[in-house]
Amino acid sequence: MDYQFRLSRLVRTLSSEVHLIWDHDRRIGQVDVHFSHDTIHATIILEADLTVGDEEQLIAQIDDEIVVSYLPRFERDDFVAHVFRAEQINRYTDASGVIEDVDDMPRDPGDFGGDDMDDDFDPFSDN
Repeated sequence: MDYQFRLSRLVRTLSSEVHLIWDHDRRIGQVDVHFSHDTIHATIILEADLTVGDEEQLIAQIDDEIVVSYLPRFERDDFVAHVFRAEQINRYTDASGVIEDVDDMPRDPGDFGGDDMDDDFDPFSDN
């Protein structure tokens, strides 16, 4: 079946997948799919307004292209999809520098607070 949307996988684990949702060359959302025994859960975050018909087509496509490859319809209890409308306002990552920049980092563990840290230190306290 020809679908209106394109799904491109970002992440795959033993029990989940993350896909970007594209309408031609425009990213319109993301779907996180979690496989849990006999039930599959999907969280769909849309960055564009879709009609109810387009949402239903997208869910059917996610089922056909992602979910069925894990667990066919006749073997599962349920496929639950939650659809949200949101916008990405920023992106954060631990990989803030290029790998080559590792040589410029301090080599002494004390420079990171590693060995000199108090065992009772709580980073979430107000003290």
